[in-house]
Amino acid sequence: MNGGQIFVLCIIAISILGGTLSMWIKARHGYPIHDRHSRRMARRAARRGEMLPDALDDGRKVQLLTSENERLAGQVSRLEERIAVLERIVTDPAERTARAIDRLAD
Repeated sequence: MNGGQIFVLCIIAISILGGTLSMWIKARHGYPIHDRHSRRMARRAARRGEMLPDALDDGRKVQLLTSENERLAGQVSRLEERIAVLERIVTDPAERTARAIDRLAD
């Protein structure tokens, strides 16, 4: 092998390693991994007015976010109630808490 062939092989190896490293970083940080083919398919579908199967329309996204927001708001209110009960238990005198527990046991 002469120097020119080694140079070409080094360029190919660097390109492959760079692409692999780029894909690994994207996957590690949660970015969507696309190749050139899927981007071409998305552009072609957009020109035709079609939607890709994984794409959601804006109305559906809003509906999903609204339902999740309602669920989280309910969860926050339940947690606030539980915190209020815990604060009351911690700040009440020990005798009153013991009497309340004894009344519940009877």
